[in-house]
Amino acid sequence: MSLVFVINGPNLNLLGTREPDVYGHETLEDVEALCRDRARDLDLEVDFRQSNHEGVLVDWIHEARTLADGIIINAGAYTHTSIALRDALKGVGLPAIEIHLSNTHAREPFRHRSYLAPVVNGVIAGFGINSYALALIAMSELID
Repeated sequence: MSLVFVINGPNLNLLGTREPDVYGHETLEDVEALCRDRARDLDLEVDFRQSNHEGVLVDWIHEARTLADGIIINAGAYTHTSIALRDALKGVGLPAIEIHLSNTHAREPFRHRSYLAPVVNGVIAGFGINSYALALIAMSELID
């Protein structure tokens, strides 16, 4: 069974209460349950994590290098600011998918640029928590 790290960045711990008109009413616990259910259907195992700290996210990406078969990352606002996350994803050489709950291209202009997109296999955005399910399906294909 392949292991996929599902890494969540800043403010995702506030899902369900933070701007529900943008991010929905589901909590991060709901997202984790969805990921575990979908992963089981795809014969994948998920290691689901969240941190508000950039360095912790970098450490987890490095950890995935020896433990995981792929990375799904919702880096939140770090998507638009973090060269460190970009370099970590590029450096570990694993299949990786960037995801977002909202359609970042339909939002403020500063959200249109992703430092991660050039170094991941694909980007899924705008499908609410189903972005995670879609990413797991895509990751299953990348790993096979």
